[in-house]
Formats: sequence, structure tokens, C-alpha cells
Amino acid sequence: MAFGLHLSIMRGIADAGFSQPRPIQAKAIAPAMKGRDVLGLAQTGTGKTAAFSLPVLDYIMQKRTRETSTLVLAPTRELANQISDEIKLLARHTPISVTTIYGGTGMSGQIAAVRRRPDIIVGCPGRVLDLMQQGHLRLDNLETLVLDEADHMFDMGFLPDVRRIMQRLPRDRQNLLFSATMPHDIRKLADEILVDPVVIELADRAPAETIEHGLFSIAESHKKALLDHLLSADDCRTAIVFTRTKHRAKRLAEQLVKQGYRSVALQGNMSQSQRDKAMRGFREGAYDVLVATDIAARGIDVEKVSHVINFDVPTTPQAYTHRIGRTGRSEAEGMAYTFVTGKDMDWLRATERMIGSRIERLQADGFVPDFSETDSTLFERGPAPRRQPPRNAPRGKQAHRGGQGGGGRSKRSSSGSSSSSSRSRYSR
Repeated sequence: MAFGLHLSIMRGIADAGFSQPRPIQAKAIAPAMKGRDVLGLAQTGTGKTAAFSLPVLDYIMQKRTRETSTLVLAPTRELANQISDEIKLLARHTPISVTTIYGGTGMSGQIAAVRRRPDIIVGCPGRVLDLMQQGHLRLDNLETLVLDEADHMFDMGFLPDVRRIMQRLPRDRQNLLFSATMPHDIRKLADEILVDPVVIELADRAPAETIEHGLFSIAESHKKALLDHLLSADDCRTAIVFTRTKHRAKRLAEQLVKQGYRSVALQGNMSQSQRDKAMRGFREGAYDVLVATDIAARGIDVEKVSHVINFDVPTTPQAYTHRIGRTGRSEAEGMAYTFVTGKDMDWLRATERMIGSRIERLQADGFVPDFSETDSTLFERGPAPRRQPPRNAPRGKQAHRGGQGGGGRSKRSSSGSSSSSSRSRYSR
């Protein structure tokens, strides 16, 4: 990865293990280094952080001042921390300073940090705006504004805060906007703030080719048994399980812990320290299963997640590719399963229209579909599901669950079998 970057930054790139630029980096870095505005449409996990960080770091090294020159806005605390960590890694051989600010934690330490005028501030819109309105944060000399995952900032209601922040920034600045999708409000925002931008379109509504994904038709009352079946498979090394509500995430994680799984919840009612501890434990391997809600999980970037399981379908079709994109990251292979009940037909139709293809139907031994498909209609409800076998009864050769007390995870293969082999375990 060259681009004529400062030698100290090149050392940081080597430390990060980067060799060849990813597509978003190859197309965004050069124009951004020339000061152009950039609109990047790309899914998470494609290397966007380095795409905007490297030009920013190079500029700061070339023209370093005693003022904050770059503000990066992100929708969640987890994403803000991940961005900050990657920037610090890339800048480790430079004197560049980075500060992260977000809500859910005390202001005093963050106020002291921004008063030291760091070169780069990474933050969530709510806390950034609070500090600006209270007079603790002044960005009169800001030169670059980065909006990462702009569509999720809109989903979470942050767009008004983003607009208020921009009203307090210098008009003469560089703007780098990244988003996985382009809803009307984000397109309008891009038209307002970007000047003659370089447009890079890598986002695809279809899941990444590295992700094998399919759905199981399953009655609501049998979801937990199917989850146990999937988690106990030898190839399921680490998994993120998505639920619809905070209460459901907490309860499901607790149930899995009682079964002996190394499981933890990540949901909005947790304190920041609890969320940080959960994410750190999952990233470092203390937990194998992370049970999360959509809002809490935005921006999760953990390498080598073998499986994503949608215990509940997402609220929108767009969230489908975002959720299952937690696996198959950085061009690695991953598997994603979605549990679909007869009540989820509207979501399924809309999602298949959005991604432009039919999601493969899978079936595990001993589990009866909750709906059936016919030639005349897309879907119709099948008969009432037959009574399932007891939870601890065998379901055939592929249904091994590792015995009582949840000891199944200790029986997993450590060799890391590929996701393609897991695909053949289920009938289509």
C-alpha cells in the first residue's frame, strides 16, 4: 500500500498487517489525499476506516497545527472505539493524538481530553453536540469531517444532531461520507454538504460472496431447540445471535450460560462499562456466543466470526445484509442462518426483492417447517407443526449436542472446518 504516504504512517500500515489496498481504499485514498470530497458507498468490513484515516493522518503529518483538524462521527460507541483504535494503530509511529467521546459515561474526562486539542476526535453525535453547546468543544479550525455509517446515524435518529454540529463547523472543509445504503435523507445530506465529490460505489444490497446464507422455517416455540442444534455443531466456533428486543437478548444469553456456553449479551440497557467488557471478552475469545440487538450491535467489527444466527428476523430488509455482514469479514468465509416463522412472510418477500435473489431454504433433521412453499403462491402456512423431539433426544447423525449441561462447545473441532462443509449438513 503506497500512495506516497508519510514514512511514519507506512510503518503503522506494516504494523497493522496491510499489504495490498482493499477496493474502497484503492479508490478513495488518492482523491482524499488531494483534498477532494468523497462519497463512499460500501458495506461494513470492507476497509473503510483505513480509506479515510490514511489521508487524514498524512495531511496532519504534512501540516500539523495545535488545533483539532479532523472530526469523525459514528453512530455507536462501539464503532467509535473501533475507529479510534484503528487510527491509533496506523498512527502509532507518529505524534498524532486521538480522542474518543460518546455518551453513557462521565463528561469530565472527555472535557479534559478535548481541551488538550487532539488532532483527531472520534465521537457519537449526541455527546459531540453536548460538548459543543456547553462551550467545551470548539472546532473553528476543523479541516476534515468524516461521517461513517451515515445511514445508521439516520436509522438511529442522529441526523438532526449531525446537522446542528455541521452548522458550527467551518464551511471551507473537506467532507468524507461513507454509507452502506443511500436512503433519501442521506442522499439529500450528501447533496447539501459534498462539493464535486468523488463517488465510489462498492455497496451491494446482496450479501458478500464470502457469506453462505440460508433460512430455516421454524415455529416460534422451536427456535431455541434449533439454536442449540446449530451452536453445538463442530464448525460453529464463534457466533453472533441477533434478537429483536433487549429483554430477549438478555434472557437468551442467560439461558445459554446455564447450558454451559460461554455466552454474553450486548443490549442497550447495559452500562458502557458492561458493553465494553462484553465486546472485549468476545473479541479476545473469553466468550464464544454474543447475543445482541440491532442497535447495540451496530458497528461490531470482530474478525473470524464463523456464524451469524438471526434468531428473530431484522426489522427491515436493509438490516439483513448489515447483520449477516458480521461474518465473512475481510474476505474470510462465514455462514449466516435466519429463523423465519409463518408471520415473517412480508419481511421475507421484501428482503428477497431487495437482494435480488431467493434465500436458500434449509432444513435440519427432526425440525418441521413452519410454512410451506407452493407453485401457485410464494408461501403459504403449512399445517400446525408436529411435536418436536425432547430437547435432549438425538435428532439423527447431524444432531449431536454434546450432552447435558451444555458441554457441547468443548467437543468442537479446533481445526476450523470450512463453512462450505457445514452447508452440506442441511437439506435444501
